[in-house]
Amino acid sequence: MTTTAADSAPEPVDENVWLEEIYGEEQLAWVKEQNSRTEDLLEDADYAGLEGSILEVLDSTDRLAMVGKRGDWYYNFWKDRHNPKGLWRRTTWESYCTDSPEWDVLLDVDELAAAEGQEWVFHGATFLRPGAGEPYRLALLALSPDGGDANRYREFDVESRSFVDPARGGFDLPTAKGNVSWLDADTLLVASTADGLPKTASSYARTAVTLKRGAELAGAPLLFEVPEHHMMAVVAHDSTPGFERTFAVDYIDFFNRRNLVLRDGEWVQIDVPTDVNVSAHREWLLFRPQQDWAIDGTTYPAGSLLACGFEDYLAGARELAVLFAPDARTSLQSWSWTRNFLLLNLLKDVSSEIRVLDPSRPSDGPGGAWAATLLDACPPLHDVNAYAVDDEDAEASDGGAGDDFWLVATGFTTPTTLMRGTLERTSDGTPGVVSRHAVVKASPSFFADADYEVQQHFAVSEDGTRVPYFQVAPRNLALDGQNPTQLSGYGGFEVSRTPAYSGTVGRAWLERRTSLSAGADGDDPHSRGGVYVVANIRGGGEYGPAWHRAALQENRHKAYQDFAAVARDLISRGVTSRERLGCVGGSNGGLLVGNMLTRYPELFGAVSCGVPLLDMRGYTRLSAGHSWIAEYGDPDVPEQWEYIRTFSPYHLLKDGVEYPETFIWTATSDDRVGPVQARKMAARMLAMGIPNVWFHEALEGGHAGASDNRQAAALQARSQHFLWKALAGGLA
Repeated sequence: MTTTAADSAPEPVDENVWLEEIYGEEQLAWVKEQNSRTEDLLEDADYAGLEGSILEVLDSTDRLAMVGKRGDWYYNFWKDRHNPKGLWRRTTWESYCTDSPEWDVLLDVDELAAAEGQEWVFHGATFLRPGAGEPYRLALLALSPDGGDANRYREFDVESRSFVDPARGGFDLPTAKGNVSWLDADTLLVASTADGLPKTASSYARTAVTLKRGAELAGAPLLFEVPEHHMMAVVAHDSTPGFERTFAVDYIDFFNRRNLVLRDGEWVQIDVPTDVNVSAHREWLLFRPQQDWAIDGTTYPAGSLLACGFEDYLAGARELAVLFAPDARTSLQSWSWTRNFLLLNLLKDVSSEIRVLDPSRPSDGPGGAWAATLLDACPPLHDVNAYAVDDEDAEASDGGAGDDFWLVATGFTTPTTLMRGTLERTSDGTPGVVSRHAVVKASPSFFADADYEVQQHFAVSEDGTRVPYFQVAPRNLALDGQNPTQLSGYGGFEVSRTPAYSGTVGRAWLERRTSLSAGADGDDPHSRGGVYVVANIRGGGEYGPAWHRAALQENRHKAYQDFAAVARDLISRGVTSRERLGCVGGSNGGLLVGNMLTRYPELFGAVSCGVPLLDMRGYTRLSAGHSWIAEYGDPDVPEQWEYIRTFSPYHLLKDGVEYPETFIWTATSDDRVGPVQARKMAARMLAMGIPNVWFHEALEGGHAGASDNRQAAALQARSQHFLWKALAGGLA
């Protein structure tokens, strides 16, 4: 038998396995010791002021209250200083348009938590569609006991402002990972891991059941099931009048799935490759392939959007209308249906573009595509998204219509603005759509945004790929290499990093001032704030599926090469220097900056690494890690471990290397990535005698690291203060 390098490679020794017991007494004692050490370093007088400034932004009563429409009401979930866990509330359109809306509070989560002795975190509401002419009344509320992904679903009556008593048949599902959908007023479709129902290897629901009012979940009849090694089962009922259908999705992994529809009591699979995303709306079926899709002699490129009649496709028709075709600069990010039109949200070199499509009018171009009109609402270097207000709202009491849409616009120096518009066909019968939109509300400015300039630059990666990045800096930026610079990125799962306003970044980084020259006072030209940079590296979705797939599995190193190329470009342009350059990332972004720490330590002065993946040898057996094999590869396959080990920070640490200042932070209740990998990385670095390694673990907050504004302010303040001290003032 031939022996390969993969076969002969020794199994890595893991001296920190003991830290994998998340709630063990010894393990939590280690966490508390590290927390105390880090708090002693960071929580000085400057930190207290910074945390207060961030909390002021998060708790501001002037910030934009986004709403979702159900019937005649506009719903919102709100947190502030007086309501840290939040209020679920609603108002009318007329009241919402005023400067001081009158809110009807449906649920005070702080009061609920106090009454029940449970630290509830509100994760949303799913309404039962009422009968014709009736108001929305019943909803399932998702409540997490600790901010993690596992939720308890409880039935709530918005008219009585109370939970429906389980003793009288009210639905109350035990805390678990899963999803729930209303089938009718007395029936739920439930995918859950509660009450002994089976889990997949990824820790998600493997089965779905049909739950009748008053029945027990454990005894509910099986509706749908997926294999254990698949990611999860999802069920949902579409209750659109005239188009009622029940769907199931077998998520094989993050990028592959089987889509099924229930017909005459039998599941019928929608015949598409597993990497084609499918969505249904009324009479239409839409397709977005992740890879080039060849069908009946025609090849449709990855990232395109295609359409066919729902019933026609199930009957065998394969004539697809091309609604969007990507090019080298433009990608489709999302879409939304109004009653008569389809809104496409696009990115062109990471700036927004919106098209409106009319299914009733073909375009003049080939392929039978629908007439398209460009929406004039997208300034350069901004993120603007359009989506329907209520596609079934024919004649609501607020005067709205089913073709109304929201526009949400934001930029690094532009506070988020909410607009509402209406779409209608041209009166002369020519292809096209007329739109009208006006500002409804806007967030206040939390820093002197007019003093800063947003630029887009392109770095060149090792293989010649041009990688865009945004730079936010003072208008009079001195290109002398002395500017404290924070570089952020993600580069995974086809997630796009787009321009977004952040009062926190503005106050905590852009506006912070320090003197970088000995003896200089506050008026010295070298007394300056920070530069904020966002890199749009491969692995993300900024240029569609091809941009994402370019950094999958064995090509993962390209994402890290891209990020390093941006760092080098910032240094070569004189924006910053190694001593003044820090990077920050969370989750997959934590893996990104973990690789900057271990693969490119010569480029960075500091690294802030949050809720991260770091141990790529063991990630598949920790929390939900098994579900990410399609992104990273399977370390239990020797050939795949050979390339995975090249981007596993936990295994790349070496003696004798000058590593940047390092802050690793996580949350005990994170049930997605989990705290284990962060713990082990910090423990190994400390044991190796690497100086200036700091660790902090919040006890609550789940993968977000915070379940209320005060926790969020503390989390952000620690990361920002660490970077500032390391890059601008020194951690001594």
